[in-house]
Amino acid sequence: MDINEQAAKILEEAERQGLKTNYFFATTFKRYQTQLKILTDLEEAIEEYGATVTKEYVKGRQNLVANPAISEYNKTSTAANNTVATLINILKQLAKEQPSSKLQDLVNGMK
Repeated sequence: MDINEQAAKILEEAERQGLKTNYFFATTFKRYQTQLKILTDLEEAIEEYGATVTKEYVKGRQNLVANPAISEYNKTSTAANNTVATLINILKQLAKEQPSSKLQDLVNGMK
């Protein structure tokens, strides 16, 4: 199961359990999906341009610098990790209120 299929199944199960309308779950999950899309785009930019790029200065001089996409990738990756930690905390809290192993299994990558 690829990541998009897994996300769809998580949303299906969240909807079955009434969590899709839970504001905190819905917004946090959407934010996480956006961060994953940004990470994918940044990975493509890093693969296309490499670890270094040429920066041109005012007088036309060129200098080799680290690809800024790497720094943005690291920042977004950290943010995504924090978002998923928040998502897991939301699920744990909701599980206390209404235990369900199906959603937790999907989040953990189990079928």
